[in-house]
Amino acid sequence: MRRHLSSLTLRGRAFLAAGATAVVCAIGFGQPALTRVGVLVMALPLLAALVVGRRRHDPTVTRTVWPRLLRAGESARIDLTVASERRRADGALLVEDTLPYALGGRARFVLQGLGGAWERTVSYPVRSDIRGRYVVGPLVARLADPFGLVERRRAIGGTAQLTVTPRVVPLPAIPLSGGWQGAGEHRPQAFAAGSAEDVSVREYRRGDDLRRVHWRSSARIGELMVRREEQPWEAHATVLLDNRRLAHRGHGPASSLESAVIAAASVAVHLEQHGYAVQLCTADGLGGGAAGDPTLGAERALEHLAVLEMSHRATLDVGWSGEQARGGVVVAVLGGFLPDDNAALRRIRHDAGVALALVLDVDQWSPARGGLGGVAAAAPVTSLAWRATGLGPRDHLDTAWRELGRAPVRGGARA
Repeated sequence: MRRHLSSLTLRGRAFLAAGATAVVCAIGFGQPALTRVGVLVMALPLLAALVVGRRRHDPTVTRTVWPRLLRAGESARIDLTVASERRRADGALLVEDTLPYALGGRARFVLQGLGGAWERTVSYPVRSDIRGRYVVGPLVARLADPFGLVERRRAIGGTAQLTVTPRVVPLPAIPLSGGWQGAGEHRPQAFAAGSAEDVSVREYRRGDDLRRVHWRSSARIGELMVRREEQPWEAHATVLLDNRRLAHRGHGPASSLESAVIAAASVAVHLEQHGYAVQLCTADGLGGGAAGDPTLGAERALEHLAVLEMSHRATLDVGWSGEQARGGVVVAVLGGFLPDDNAALRRIRHDAGVALALVLDVDQWSPARGGLGGVAAAAPVTSLAWRATGLGPRDHLDTAWRELGRAPVRGGARA
């Protein structure tokens, strides 16, 4: 009974209070007719609560989110298909899809003309300017009586996820050099002329295909030798994002971390568009996780950046692997420079072929503190032989990226 009474609307509670008042007054003034009126007024919301509480209405819900992965500022469409196989007609049904605040207002629909077995499909758009992974659903159906005395809400159906990646800023082409890394066992060679003696070979390893055995070299050396696999080289780039709490200022969407995330996402997409194989590295390691599980590709990097949070690490010692970064292009998006960062940045610069840095002047994100200016903010990183430039909250990312390319690199390729 308590569960049924909790579903009474304001009108239903008013009816209940009016009926109880009429009964009390009837007893006090000795008016039996008023007593019957009071009992009838009290019984109406109680009967409505009992009837609505006994209704079993569990339609099936199918929810489709298109696309499931979108960038901040873009719109997605959610399709809802609600169906019921009950033989009894439902008349009308008010449904509301549960949405996070960042995805917009309520999504309410009135499904009318519902017969014995029915199916309805409705669609609505969602949009978010804030990155993150959001849960959409469940669907809430409102069951009410014709007089509006009782209203019950029931969650039906499951949920779906929608991932909003950071905003991406188009970047101009700048000259880069280096970054080429072999995918095979050696750099491919062209044999325009020469004999079979020129073929590159190595020692036989267990599991090698016998068809790769180079018999002439094996006879000359006295050991079984096989031809090396030749695979094309690929341009390799690593985007390093400093997400340490100590290195950033501000909170929420207006913090320096959000600007750093947008910069890292823009650089990753830009490099992949120009033929680089991109991996993401944060203060917690490659791919934001274990060093052996890097996030490869701009799309996967964007998914990781969508849910990136501040790290409690105090240093940038991310367990950098020279084999994964040696000779490649490294683009670091750094927050405030800390004295303990010298060793890590010097080691990364030693392994990298090209080292670029976008250094955020984080003090400009703190109203109580001024700012060093772009040149001063980048000076500690520049002293470690990085090519660096500063970035403030009012600076344009594409301008800062162009600034990195103003000093041409000998033999550079454009990216």
